[in-house]
Amino acid sequence: MAVARFGRQVKRPGGFCIKMTAVAILGLCFIFVWSMFSSSSSSVTTRIESFDNIGAPPGSRNTRVNIPAAQSSIKGEDEKKFNGSVTLSAHEHKSEKKDQKEVANVKKEKGKKNLPEKVSKEKHGSEESESEDSEKEKEGEDEEREVVDGKEEALNDEGEVNGEETGGEGALIVSLDQESEEKLEDDGGESEERGKKRYKIKGPLFDPKAHYHWKLCSTRSKHNYIPCIDMEITTGRLQYRHTERSCPRTEPMCLVPLPRDGYGRPVPWPDSKVKILYKNVQHPKLAAFIKEHSWVMESGEYLTFPQNQSELRGGILHYLESIEEMVPDIEWGKNIRVVLDIGCTDSAFGASLLDKDVLSLALGLKDDLVDLAQVAIERGFPALVSPFGNRRLPFPSGVFDAIHCGGCTIPWHSNGGKHLLEMNRILRPGGYFVLSTKHDSFEDEEVMSKLAASICWNILAHKTDEVSDVGVKIYQKPDSNDIYELRRKKYPPLCKEIDNPDAAWYVPVKTCLHAIPSAIEQHGTEWPEEWPKRLERYPDWLSDKDKLVADTKHWKAIVEKSYLTGLGIDWSNIRNVMDMKAIYGGFAAALSQQKVWVMNVVPVHTPDTLPFIFERGLVGTYHDWCESFGTYPRSYDLLHVDHLFSRLKNRCKQPVSIVVEMDRLLRPGGWTIIREKVEILEPLEGILKSLHWEIRMTYAQGKEGILCAQKTMWRP
Repeated sequence: MAVARFGRQVKRPGGFCIKMTAVAILGLCFIFVWSMFSSSSSSVTTRIESFDNIGAPPGSRNTRVNIPAAQSSIKGEDEKKFNGSVTLSAHEHKSEKKDQKEVANVKKEKGKKNLPEKVSKEKHGSEESESEDSEKEKEGEDEEREVVDGKEEALNDEGEVNGEETGGEGALIVSLDQESEEKLEDDGGESEERGKKRYKIKGPLFDPKAHYHWKLCSTRSKHNYIPCIDMEITTGRLQYRHTERSCPRTEPMCLVPLPRDGYGRPVPWPDSKVKILYKNVQHPKLAAFIKEHSWVMESGEYLTFPQNQSELRGGILHYLESIEEMVPDIEWGKNIRVVLDIGCTDSAFGASLLDKDVLSLALGLKDDLVDLAQVAIERGFPALVSPFGNRRLPFPSGVFDAIHCGGCTIPWHSNGGKHLLEMNRILRPGGYFVLSTKHDSFEDEEVMSKLAASICWNILAHKTDEVSDVGVKIYQKPDSNDIYELRRKKYPPLCKEIDNPDAAWYVPVKTCLHAIPSAIEQHGTEWPEEWPKRLERYPDWLSDKDKLVADTKHWKAIVEKSYLTGLGIDWSNIRNVMDMKAIYGGFAAALSQQKVWVMNVVPVHTPDTLPFIFERGLVGTYHDWCESFGTYPRSYDLLHVDHLFSRLKNRCKQPVSIVVEMDRLLRPGGWTIIREKVEILEPLEGILKSLHWEIRMTYAQGKEGILCAQKTMWRP
């Protein structure tokens, strides 16, 4: 009746005014409804910007549980949620209002291939942000996920709140982490397009009723298979090795076989510095390589590494001392702590630096098919395998104290000098680039000198050592922007402000120079403290130091009172460790007194904390766990997994493939410690049992739990 009456009134002479009034009322209703939804959206943005309080005090309830190693106790935590922001790198130092505007702008651009890179929580390309209330997450609830250009959009990633915990001697410290929700996109449209694909998956992360039947991978690489680097066709023949990282369209669900002659228990550290089992690193071209080089020798079932032997005459120690003589400011182990060794041609370099408290990360380029990076890893030295073509390396900007290229075959001057520009990006302001060659042509030397001058690198020393007969050049990156303005030719040009220097995941190398950080809130403005002081010092560009202090204390308590004594792990057999979801590097810092090194992996969908990890004198890399990691099979003795699976809930097409990748990474006899939600741990335990892993300990309290397992020699 009312509608009919209104229609008749509209037809009257004064009906136009009534029409306008109706439109105005409808408009006001729309604005009211829109404001209701936009207010919740802004709260989402706040959660995206924050880690939950890691230093929240735990609850007081105690529970005891029997485990194989010892009686252990656990203290629970009250559920806590926090909103706030943690500023961790230069591009994150923006006001909250500006952050919200930028995130909103990214949301408007959703679905487009190329997104703007300058967002408050930028990392690994531009990142979009979405989340839902955690109360809506229930076991068995239908979930929807979407893949765009082969990269999956995370709709509901989760963080956690860790509490500082205490306990008696031998206590098992388990953080009952409560999880807030945040979603950070990683690709930013910078990756190569693989075709748009969409799919839906319903149910929990792991199907508790699923049964798994495993088979061995049938690939040409066999026991050395690296899925995203070795390209395999269906017949099993090797077509070629990728010049760029390129993963199979479907995540591998097969198990990498053991070496043909079997696999032996690795030589424990520090004996592995001088000898390793040959059969563990067997490779067709390695035998020929051994005959031509003096720093590695075959001795029965072992490969041995004579002390101070290297490719250089006079030994590696003489080489390192000559570098310090040429540039006294290079104090190995004090001023210089974190070094990138390009090419991994001679692991004697990293071995000798380790004796000087220098952590040298060897970058195996996987282009010579000799697999020397695998030899370095087997010896117990940090190494990463990655192609070095047209994409950036998986590191943030300005984090390496020095970069070393000893006889590496990289054409630095080719392709517009892109490779050298990438070295400039990851080298710390004021850092050193050491280039040593035996026979450099005059033309190459001249081109290299011009290129170094164009990016304002200062040649500190250029000398041919009489003993080693090696020409050594030492360059230094500028520590201010003033010198860039004095260049006659502005090529390469300075990068645009919107180009994020820390974006590294599937991001192409740019032919431009990034400005040197100058603001106090930017990382890289000051040289870190000498080692080991830098491990516990927190630089001025960090906004919330209290959280970082609490995180350090939290992991120190867990490691000392639980991991080292309460899980039954023989740490004398542990050398290579990976933290699959590092936050501030607190877990690695807690192990600093142990004879281990830790690869700190910062997933691409989480807040960018990797610059701070390097600032502490530790090493790490970016990675997307929906893909295989850049290393050889059987590389690690221990995998630490802290609430990783729950964060990947809406990212990976086959979450089980992450467990398959863990099986590839871990050595037989190696351990994993998994801290996760019970709803994930229960089916995960079944998956590990199907792989014939031995479950050493499980414990659950409320919705949180811990699982400790050991891999066996079993293969299907």
